[in-house]
Amino acid sequence: MSRIQYRGPVVLAILDGFGLSRQLPGNAVKQADLPFLSHIVQKYPSLSLQASGEAVGVLPGQMGNSEVGHLALGTGQIIPQGSARVQSALQSGEIWQSSAWRNLIQYLKTHHSVLHFSGIFSDGGVHSDISHLMAMIKQAHQEGISKIRLHLVLDGRDVAPQSAERYIKQITDFFATFPGADYQIASGGGRMVFVADRYQNDWSIVKAGWDAMVHGQAPHQFESALQAIQSFRAQDPNLQDQYLPPFIITKNQRPVGQIIDHDALVYFDFRADRAVEIAMAFTEPQFSYFDRGYTPEVFFAGLSEYDSDRHLPAQQLVAPLRAQTPLNQFLANRQITQLAISETVKFGHITYYFNGNSYEKAAGEQHLEISSDTQPFDTRPWMKSAEITDATLERLDQFQFLRLNFPGADMVGHFGELTPTRIALEAIDLQLSRLAAQIDKLGGVLLITADHGNAEELIDNNNQPKTSHTTNPVPLIFYDNTLNLQRYQLKHFTSAGLANVAATIALLLGQTDYPDFWQPPLIEPT
Repeated sequence: MSRIQYRGPVVLAILDGFGLSRQLPGNAVKQADLPFLSHIVQKYPSLSLQASGEAVGVLPGQMGNSEVGHLALGTGQIIPQGSARVQSALQSGEIWQSSAWRNLIQYLKTHHSVLHFSGIFSDGGVHSDISHLMAMIKQAHQEGISKIRLHLVLDGRDVAPQSAERYIKQITDFFATFPGADYQIASGGGRMVFVADRYQNDWSIVKAGWDAMVHGQAPHQFESALQAIQSFRAQDPNLQDQYLPPFIITKNQRPVGQIIDHDALVYFDFRADRAVEIAMAFTEPQFSYFDRGYTPEVFFAGLSEYDSDRHLPAQQLVAPLRAQTPLNQFLANRQITQLAISETVKFGHITYYFNGNSYEKAAGEQHLEISSDTQPFDTRPWMKSAEITDATLERLDQFQFLRLNFPGADMVGHFGELTPTRIALEAIDLQLSRLAAQIDKLGGVLLITADHGNAEELIDNNNQPKTSHTTNPVPLIFYDNTLNLQRYQLKHFTSAGLANVAATIALLLGQTDYPDFWQPPLIEPT
């Protein structure tokens, strides 16, 4: 391929949760007023990319997510991820032979102690899967562990917004298959208020989980998890599971499952972002993010590794698969300067995941985080799209490659509400037009894509609000007003996916020697 050179920067804008669908009902993408995007998709080269299933390293037919999407975008590789990796370890029995599992069982037997589990409690397959939890409970029972407690992070986001009752019934029915065993739910709460903070946005969420699990303290007490959900529903019939208040289960007014010295806790999320902070709370001797008070000595294991730089947690049931030579390192080796920008809720995706599960910055690479709002995003659906754009424009002439994430379509789309999601999209469209105008002045190129779908499908098949991601494809638009547009053309092939973007960016930056294990580029010389 002939060498492509731009006078200005190559910019990758990731519209988080922006999928493509022909259906109109519940499709905020089609119903929003998007003059800039509507214009350029007609005028400039574009194609659709697969962003789910095997194209991003998860199970066939499984929806994509921000973690695997950014990993594919930033590494150029399809790496078995999340549920697919865990499922393989379960099927082969590899997980039961891991040092972490063997150490866990030995620890419990030595101390005659309790096995606790926590994690996002659903079959959504984005952060976790209830089937993995059930497999571990079954194996623990076979190995003689007679007392188990669950601390449930209720979902309502990767699954139907009010589906907690179904999963609670599923696990309690499962417990009934082990007569004589003492297996119970001990505490719970919605993922947005209990345990599962991410990117250190709100440590009070983690503290709420810690207080319930360790201290047996929560704003609400019930005799069963089902009673808790029914009580909250009675107070607010529209309350989504992800916002269910923290609660504990008591018997004779005493918590049924506090974590104490020499207990063990397995966090059963395979995805890292909503697991790393609770892992820190249980494993770091010097911890300053909140006052833990009584801090029990606990054997903590993660279903996977949650921080590859610190190898956190030390005990991992399923070892991670490493990405070779991600895009940021490839470009750094060629002295190409880079900038990554997003707001807090997606900052880890545009940095850690994009860089192949590493927080380490390469030479000539900078990261910029814009602080997210702390109130519900449907009340401020424009989020920080303007601030992200402002920060990018200020630095546009200082870097050769810039990547940014606009979270609105995803974070607002997770509420399953059409109007605020449209507003989020319209705010992003305006900011893209500002960005494009300055890129034109500098003689650069703007690539617009997404990591997965969401905003295009806010109503499910039962005409109910849909808050989860989708399996729909995402766009890739080449906004290019330079002479370079005449030097390349798109390659159309049915398997085109997010992992093809890295090599494409390399070529747009004039680099033709990208690794042969990357997925091939989406452009070729004319």
